[in-house]
Amino acid sequence: MIRRTVVPAALLLALTAGCANNTPTPVGAGGTPESATVSATASASAAAPAPKASAAAGETTLTGTVTAGVEPNCILLKDGAGDHLLIVQDEKLRSSLQVGAQVTVVGKAEPGMMTTCMQGEPFVVSSVAGS
Repeated sequence: MIRRTVVPAALLLALTAGCANNTPTPVGAGGTPESATVSATASASAAAPAPKASAAAGETTLTGTVTAGVEPNCILLKDGAGDHLLIVQDEKLRSSLQVGAQVTVVGKAEPGMMTTCMQGEPFVVSSVAGS
């Protein structure tokens, strides 16, 4: 009798584990998952000065130091208020977020967003500028 309940449960667990990934996914989004990836090398476009970050209506500006998260592909911004998990959809913006860099980012906090990063409040970045 135990075998009849344990085998299906183990199969279900194995199937759901295969669906896990390392990219953050917004709750209820129908698009592609967002990811926060740190590039090991700076791209040629990162060498050019970044445009000045300016906040649009409803956006917030944060300034701090880019750090690596404890989970793969997770990057954080440490500032006086704590850790912010940076969610960056644009590859050019992502390449400008090198670990150790002092940056100013503009975007919107998304505290309800589900991610696999396990630290920091998700912050969807719309622009980045070096400090």
